[in-house]
Amino acid sequence: MFIFDAHLDLSMNAMEWNRDLTLPVSEIRKKEKGMVDKPDRGKNTVSLDAMRKGNIGLCVATQIARYVKPGNKLPGWHSPQQAWAQTQGQLAWYKAMEDAGEMIQVSNKKELTAHLKAWKNDKENTPIGYILSLEGADSIIDLSYLQKSYDQGLRAIGPAHYGPGTYAFGTDSIGGIGKKGKELLKEIEGLRLILDATHLCDQSFWETMDVYEGAIWASHNNCRKFVDHNRQFSDDQLKELINRNAVIGMALDAWMMVPNWVRGKSTPESTGVSLLHMIQNIDHVCQLAGNSLHVGIGTDLDGGFGLEQSPKDLDTIADLQKIPGLLKDKGYRKEDIENIMSNNFIRFLEKNLPN
Repeated sequence: MFIFDAHLDLSMNAMEWNRDLTLPVSEIRKKEKGMVDKPDRGKNTVSLDAMRKGNIGLCVATQIARYVKPGNKLPGWHSPQQAWAQTQGQLAWYKAMEDAGEMIQVSNKKELTAHLKAWKNDKENTPIGYILSLEGADSIIDLSYLQKSYDQGLRAIGPAHYGPGTYAFGTDSIGGIGKKGKELLKEIEGLRLILDATHLCDQSFWETMDVYEGAIWASHNNCRKFVDHNRQFSDDQLKELINRNAVIGMALDAWMMVPNWVRGKSTPESTGVSLLHMIQNIDHVCQLAGNSLHVGIGTDLDGGFGLEQSPKDLDTIADLQKIPGLLKDKGYRKEDIENIMSNNFIRFLEKNLPN
């Protein structure tokens, strides 16, 4: 089945983890054998080869560079200019992948239609399509840089990531959107960008809902019902997004799937975390909506974690092909499964991308 993944940090892996994503996952793991600078070394799950094997022909691919103000203990860049430059390096990698015939940017409805047709007719020789998204807006030095990003093909943006940001407060922080945040939201609406609500803290989320009227999705966000943490969305937040015709992508980071995960100690085996936990989250959104039209896949695989923090029944991203069978076992019809695996996000893009 064709799969759309709404959140992959591909350029971060290429540029910061120094992974050649044109290689098979097994080859990347071999290159990282013995490396200890990051906990997920030798445990990666994503490569373009694995995506192709899993029929993941279209994704949302990110740029990400956090600016941390003095006193902020989170890792990140020490100026917005440095953060902007980092995103430009990430963009250069995507463009190099285009030149190599590995990827192709999808930035409007015409390109979306053409890519889906090409993949269906000859997926072996069609580059993997990507929609460019910015995770956290701290690299937007001022609003003129949002126009520059749009001109480069940016089509979705999340105002915050972790901690306090320039335009909003993110995961594990408390605060509102303020004057700068409201100005950013107005500019997002004016450019008809897609707002990604993922990572907004509760206060920033609800303040955003009060003033923002444009297209909105949550690319990689699970349900607070199952893991009671501010990174997840409450039922009220999920219902708000559903009422706004959003699509919510379900993530595969283990700590977001099972309660009481302890980083560095818990393991997929000790907690029993599996793809069934993704099904649990998918089903919950469908029950809240009363249909299968508002949920999709947004794995966040290799978003700073690997096999040590992934479902125990997943080796590479190609194993997303197990999900349709699990949904069928749950009682979902083929049409509903196709909605979840790709069609919901595709219809959203058909409605909200520029002509």
